[in-house]
Amino acid sequence: MKKAILATKVGMTQIFADDGSLTPVTVLQAGPCVVTQVKTEENDGYKAVQVGFEPIREKLVNKPQKGAFDKAGVEYKRYLREFPFENADEYEVKQEIKADIFAAGDHVDATAISKGHGFQGAIKKWGQHRGPMKHGSKYHRHAGSNGSSSDPSRVAPGKHMAGRMGREQVTVQNLVIVKVDAEKNLILVKGAVPGPKKSLVTLKETTRTDLK
Repeated sequence: MKKAILATKVGMTQIFADDGSLTPVTVLQAGPCVVTQVKTEENDGYKAVQVGFEPIREKLVNKPQKGAFDKAGVEYKRYLREFPFENADEYEVKQEIKADIFAAGDHVDATAISKGHGFQGAIKKWGQHRGPMKHGSKYHRHAGSNGSSSDPSRVAPGKHMAGRMGREQVTVQNLVIVKVDAEKNLILVKGAVPGPKKSLVTLKETTRTDLK
């Protein structure tokens, strides 16, 4: 991997091409990210670049992170992430990574925390059908039988039941970048990107080269 950046999700909109075709896009406020540390094989045993994103007040930063930021000589950041760049040697501390690291037509993988829906029943969470709605029915939206009574006398692993829905790390692969606004650090990605508005999104060059 040679290209990656942190971004926040602004929302969705649509743009028109020159031929009049409409394309739904997700707008991402990508960067600028600042390099806070460069990992080397001599010191750390591997190559990587640590970047910070989105300014934060000093009172919200703990002492270990504050010491790391002060050592690097950069302002305090809300998010810290590490990217195993193949060309990590080309980066320096305090260097900025902006949206122009990508270009229109690039294929990327977007990773974010999906929207949380709280505790939900089996119908909404798993798409199960409801029971009869007549008066004689003893259940309507219940999940039904949970397992056999005599053998094996237990609930099988992986049984679809009610529970917490959403708020999980999701990666959507092979998304296409439609447009990059280098001045405003905006990246327009074709289609939907996981996560609610203002959530953190990690964009990396795609690993699915077979889908290009």
